[in-house]
Amino acid sequence: MSDKIKLIVGLGNPGPQYNLTRHNAGTWFIDAIAEQESLQLKSDKKFFGLYQKLNLHSHECHLLIPTTFMNHSGRSVASICNYFNIKPEEVLVAHDELDLPPGKLKLKKNGGHGGHNGLRDIIKAFGNNEFYRLRLGIGHPGHKDQVHDFVLSNPSKHDKTLINDVIYRATHTLEQMISGDIAKAMQTLHTEQ
Repeated sequence: MSDKIKLIVGLGNPGPQYNLTRHNAGTWFIDAIAEQESLQLKSDKKFFGLYQKLNLHSHECHLLIPTTFMNHSGRSVASICNYFNIKPEEVLVAHDELDLPPGKLKLKKNGGHGGHNGLRDIIKAFGNNEFYRLRLGIGHPGHKDQVHDFVLSNPSKHDKTLINDVIYRATHTLEQMISGDIAKAMQTLHTEQ
């Protein structure tokens, strides 16, 4: 796989009341990249989100946290892709994943939305599912009726530490992802677990 990632999107809900909730795990990934690279994301109305450009060893990549609510993420992602002429297969979407426990992650391309409203809206906006996903495990409450409250609540201190650990590991494969060596990034991330 030689796709170069030109856009990394972190999914979440806007507003301080959501910052620490499990559903915002994708935004934590972008925050970690920004911190690692000493970048400050800025509000950009034309992209309906917080935006910054990243240059890493002569590779350029765009960082985006949509400030639409989760189920309108596609609007934000489509607008930046249209503006910079970025193809779906050059996009990595980081998001919370119920089907993985905290401390696990999976980097993959394609697939369905698995009931995730942010992914559902992005697939709808693109008209395909050809983008990459960084699935950050948050665990499952045990019953589907509890999912809504679960994703909108804060993880335990223990779970947050586990999630932060995998996010930290993922930031260290950034260069591989944006230079086009995604297979290597996958191998690194999936082997270390």
